[in-house]
Amino acid sequence: MSLLTTLKIHDFKYRVSYRTLFSWPRQLQVYSGTLDPIAEIALPPMLAESQGFLLRAIPVQVEPRLAAGQDSGLLRYVLQEFPRYYIDMAGMDFDGYKAQFSGKTRSTIQRKVKKFVEHCGGSLRWQTYRSPEEIRAFWSLARAISSKTYQERLLQAGLPDDAQYQRQAEAWAANDGLRAYLLFDGDRPVSYLFCPIRDGVIDYAFLGYDPEYQRHSVGTVLQWLALESLFAERRYRFFDFTEGESDHKRLFATGHLDCAHIAMLRPTWANRFLVRSHQGFNRAVEALGRWLERKQLKSRIQRLLRGGAA
Repeated sequence: MSLLTTLKIHDFKYRVSYRTLFSWPRQLQVYSGTLDPIAEIALPPMLAESQGFLLRAIPVQVEPRLAAGQDSGLLRYVLQEFPRYYIDMAGMDFDGYKAQFSGKTRSTIQRKVKKFVEHCGGSLRWQTYRSPEEIRAFWSLARAISSKTYQERLLQAGLPDDAQYQRQAEAWAANDGLRAYLLFDGDRPVSYLFCPIRDGVIDYAFLGYDPEYQRHSVGTVLQWLALESLFAERRYRFFDFTEGESDHKRLFATGHLDCAHIAMLRPTWANRFLVRSHQGFNRAVEALGRWLERKQLKSRIQRLLRGGAA
């Protein structure tokens, strides 16, 4: 199949744990893969202003195919390999989904929900946002949470703080293409979940929680409540946890697809140096991480890096 790509600036980040030391920008034609089976990937012609392609979350067994007459000497660089977790929702209700968990896991999740209800004085307050007007109300409350998270302070991966993205979210909502959720402790919002919807697939775009409520597992509580609501709609094929690996995703997923981010760059001297330096830097960081783990220092260093972000 041929791909639709978007020309964007991609930063090749030189990162140690949660800190980006510096980055090297490149203008690339970006394509994001889906959970649908892909027999082949045919790259479109490269634009004159492009330095190459960035294929995001592509199944590892798929080999991208170049357009006819296109230079076959592109530099192929696998940036990251990871399991792409998902929930297969087709033909299943929430009771069927819960039945896939072990009794111990179900009990653990339900206990977390119960403990948070007790913390809130016996009542549970959470809310679904789906219309453009509701999304505007959601945004200010969720942004107040996001600004406190390490994802935003260290990784710039919080709920976006820009008017253009909010307008896009409102446009999705106007076409019934968005679900957003907030969990409250009384009147205080403590966790948010933001999920665009396309072609029957729900994207796990942003989840965040107030760090003061970490011990209450509010992200887990909200995820559980949101999934019950989404299953009740009986209209979705997948809940896609997208790229990245975490205990949260492994807990809730019913399966995964082995994927990779792949850069295919023009074979210039600058791009060759970029690939070699970026790859060498990452290997050195991985070696340092293994050494710290052997010395039982890795978790401590990560906590210090998180805590020092402010």
